[in-house]
Amino acid sequence: MTIRDRMPALLALAIPVLCGTAWMATSGAPSHYPLVNLGALALALLLVAFARGPHTALSRHILLGALLVVMLCPLVIGPEIVSTSGDRVVRWMPLGPLTLHTGMLATPALAVLAARNRILAAPILLAALFAALLQPDAATGFALTFAAIGLHHVTRDWKVGLVCIAAFFASILMALAGEIAPQPFVERVLVEASLQSVALGIALALALLASFALVLFAIPFSREVRFALAGTLFGFGVMALMSNYPTPFIGYGAAPILGFGLALGLHRIPAR
Repeated sequence: MTIRDRMPALLALAIPVLCGTAWMATSGAPSHYPLVNLGALALALLLVAFARGPHTALSRHILLGALLVVMLCPLVIGPEIVSTSGDRVVRWMPLGPLTLHTGMLATPALAVLAARNRILAAPILLAALFAALLQPDAATGFALTFAAIGLHHVTRDWKVGLVCIAAFFASILMALAGEIAPQPFVERVLVEASLQSVALGIALALALLASFALVLFAIPFSREVRFALAGTLFGFGVMALMSNYPTPFIGYGAAPILGFGLALGLHRIPAR
């Protein structure tokens, strides 16, 4: 597969991240915010351009286990915040000077692995949902919900259909327990940008919509993977609009950029 074949995936990341970076750089964001996003974008583009998927059952299982461990890491090493309802919230993993949102880092690749394995698709999604429920993280919950919806739309697998129902109700519970105060340039990005300029808000929304369209229709993956990944992005985006959750790509945060970069770099995983 050539770079030209991977161009839609590269653009799916580059368009919204560059637009969001330009907005942050001109709107008074801390100086390191654009630099962090650009650095994450550079690494993600390398993954998309040159990485390959795990091509043996053992390597796929190792990757799956590592991603689930990443999602569970905040319970042990992550910083803790008390939500507006008084609940304990742990969704982040410290990595050097950065703090990464583990759901956004791991969920896209988990969606790809689930989409390429009809036997384990439902268990993979349920394991990720359980990890999100422990945090609690409604954004990851709804990302998994819509990943399952997208996958079920293609495969009509009744087990994945049951995951859709379970994930929806679990995400509602997480939303009631896990809301925290918004951080500028991280959460409520489209609202914040629109208050500056309606045209600016529309431009950022279109950049995010372009990314969604490229993932759903243009990236060089099977239909199952495209719908599962697009559902994941849709779930994160919807929760960013509805509540105080990070806005992927156009807001500050390396985790979604790296997470989708990893997922889009998992090319040609054999179906099972």
